[in-house]
Amino acid sequence: MASLLCNARECPGRGPALPPGIQLTETLEKMQQGTLMRKVKSKSWKKQRYFKLQDDCMTIWYQSKRTGKTESAFSISDVETVREGHQSEVLQSLAEEFPPERCFTIVFYGRRGNLDLIAGTEEEAQCWVQGLRQLIEVATSMDQRERIDQWIRDWFQKADKNKDGRMNFKEVQRLLKMMNVDMNEDHALRLFQAADKSESGTLEGEEFVLFYKALTEREEVQSLFREFSEDGKKLTLLELVDFLRQEQLEEEGTEELAMELIDKYEPSETARARHALSADGFLMYLCSPEGSIFNPQHRALWQDMTQPLCHYFISSSHNTYLIEDQIRGQSSIEGYIRALKRGCRCLEVDCWDGPNGEPIVYHGHTFTSKIPFREVVSTLGKYAFQASDFPVILSLENHCSMEQQEVLAQQLKDILGEQLLTATTDGRVPTQLPSPEELKHKILLKGKKIGRLEDTLDGPGDEAPDVSDDDNGAEAEEERRRMKKDRESLAQALSDCVVYCKNVSFRGFQEARNHSRPSEISSLSEAKARKLIRDAGNEFVRHNTWQLTRIYPSGMRTDSSNYSPQEMWNAGCQIVALNFQTAGMEMDLCDGLFSQNGHCGYVLKPAFMRDEGTLFNPSDPSTWQGPGPVTLTIQVISGQQLPKVANSKDGAIIDPLVRVEIHGVPADQAHQETKYIENNGEPVVRGPAVPVPALSPTSACSPLPGFNPHWDETLQFQLHVPQLALVRFVVEDYDKTSRNDFVGQFTLAFANIKPGYRHIHLLSKDGTGIPPSSLFVHIRITEPPGPEQD
Repeated sequence: MASLLCNARECPGRGPALPPGIQLTETLEKMQQGTLMRKVKSKSWKKQRYFKLQDDCMTIWYQSKRTGKTESAFSISDVETVREGHQSEVLQSLAEEFPPERCFTIVFYGRRGNLDLIAGTEEEAQCWVQGLRQLIEVATSMDQRERIDQWIRDWFQKADKNKDGRMNFKEVQRLLKMMNVDMNEDHALRLFQAADKSESGTLEGEEFVLFYKALTEREEVQSLFREFSEDGKKLTLLELVDFLRQEQLEEEGTEELAMELIDKYEPSETARARHALSADGFLMYLCSPEGSIFNPQHRALWQDMTQPLCHYFISSSHNTYLIEDQIRGQSSIEGYIRALKRGCRCLEVDCWDGPNGEPIVYHGHTFTSKIPFREVVSTLGKYAFQASDFPVILSLENHCSMEQQEVLAQQLKDILGEQLLTATTDGRVPTQLPSPEELKHKILLKGKKIGRLEDTLDGPGDEAPDVSDDDNGAEAEEERRRMKKDRESLAQALSDCVVYCKNVSFRGFQEARNHSRPSEISSLSEAKARKLIRDAGNEFVRHNTWQLTRIYPSGMRTDSSNYSPQEMWNAGCQIVALNFQTAGMEMDLCDGLFSQNGHCGYVLKPAFMRDEGTLFNPSDPSTWQGPGPVTLTIQVISGQQLPKVANSKDGAIIDPLVRVEIHGVPADQAHQETKYIENNGEPVVRGPAVPVPALSPTSACSPLPGFNPHWDETLQFQLHVPQLALVRFVVEDYDKTSRNDFVGQFTLAFANIKPGYRHIHLLSKDGTGIPPSSLFVHIRITEPPGPEQD
């Protein structure tokens, strides 16, 4: 076994070392020999490609059979899962031509398209499916140190053109340029010679790891370490406790936490035995989830889930079936799978009459492709509760004939079975909506309904409800007219599937309050919602304390762009539907809000937005309660391993700057930027600096400006309603002649921020991780003085 496991050493004759935890099995050896398979994009596009697992067991290359040219490569860390059989629309369309045993789908993280493959034999397919699953398990279980080592190995693989597992100084220089590192040649050569232990004039895999680590030493972290370490070599248990209390503001169980951190992150057994943390262990802690800006306790389910549905913000998707634009884009069940895996809890489906009596899903009166409703429901049944146990709302846009509406209802009931909610939780007329906890593992249909919910609890009747003495006669007549019209256009079987989410037209807050039916929901366009916020902000907030509201993008957004969800959340709107397929600031805010609370798709609204008598108006500061604004002070110290901008020229090095944005009520909306760092490492001032004293133990200039820049700048913000604020950190490559290029970002709710020295692990435009890219910051949160301090 020991000979098959390789860690920080070379595997004889195999070039780069294998990552820890990988056992070189017969399956992996077969994958390394390579396999000819069909890559499939459509019924007519089926090309033979030669797939090969590289010697590092973490990279897969494939090349054209015809030209022999390497077409593409991907890292195992980019792969989320492998599906066997006909589990994609493309492979389903080829079901008669190829048996499921030979087919499989590689699913990547983020918005990258799937890779559909057909092997020559069942044995070859199984070899790749099992091998990939083994490697995915290893990649996802790596700790922080192993991930960084693997990231370095990935780069080594990219640059080792002749695959001999060695690189001379020129090749190393070329690789550094590829990695966004621009440094003094003499300095690079000194580090190269120090790492060349074999004195061969080349670096092998693990020697390159040593070279890279020397290159990226963190002087700012070393300086901070020395500030708390008496001997400069280790932090004793008491010294670590002092750091955790004074800087990280950890208040409860600090000694236990310090012991846990030493056990978890100290690489030296001797230091662990002495309850001490070395400089290496200290850096490992700061780069870990416990050293992250995001409070790790809030990653898990931490909120009360027993309040009415309308007391939560709910992760919601618009036209979920589309994975491109609104006019000619592809409709795909992948849209539903991706949304559900991200914790989305409200999905949309547009149904139209299809051939052979089967309803279809697409964006009506456009050129978008079509998918059977049956497939959407099957996908929903399979994936609804994989990422979250809490209820899913299926928002039905029904354009079907009466006959195909009956089919809709039948398919929903047959395929979803017990998952579909068809009656109230207690059999009574609801006075308030049930909670996410009560509705666990249930799918709620949102759509039109004949009559009122109370009329159908004892079975549907042909008569309109009796009118009591204090009912308005005209209103009752209107109710009868609506029921008659609904009966002419809505199948009773489909109507009966709608319980807590009956679609109603919005006719004003007063009328909604007069009827007081929590089980009704109105959908508003973004423009209509903005007008209501502007004209009747407090009424809108109050309305959302007892009834659900759904907001959807303007029909003019044919490119699937998004509006900012923040302004809708400020008014307490729960179902703020976004085009999940479109990356950008708006989806960053959505991901940022819902990355907490176990990623379950539900976030509890602040207390003042759950009180029916609230005075809160997001646009009127005089209605905000509290002693005054909270001060958020962020010192942006440094950046680590910042990636190059996609599609940039060879040798181009980024000039990075950091922008911090506050998204919240209008008075809190703000952004500030650091200077940008030019190639030569000199900060360039672009505007007035904020006069706040530096917190950093160092202000050393980085020798690797684009790659590991140092800013040491302090930004400060006043937050009047911190409960609604989201903080977005954006790294950009400054360009004086055109728009800055995006490098990475991270967004989180203010409520989830941990103070002290923290790392911010950057995400790509797609919202996927780009390890080990990060920012190192110091956070200070200053509460306003209480009445007794005035």
